[in-house]
Amino acid sequence: MENSSKKCIKCGSTEFTEATDYMPVKLSKMSLSGSNKIYTFCLDCGEVDSIRIENTTIFKK
Repeated sequence: MENSSKKCIKCGSTEFTEATDYMPVKLSKMSLSGSNKIYTFCLDCGEVDSIRIENTTIFKK
């Protein structure tokens, strides 16, 4: 996911990509759900530019 309008604050690179990490969320004693965290980070130095939650509806009541 290269985005030339974005620039790394640590090294100045313009090459970014995304990766995911699963975040389990305990909604009640018996209910377990979750969502992916999506990281956008610099391909050159690894500096994380943003983190977002893929499925925010699990947090809404």
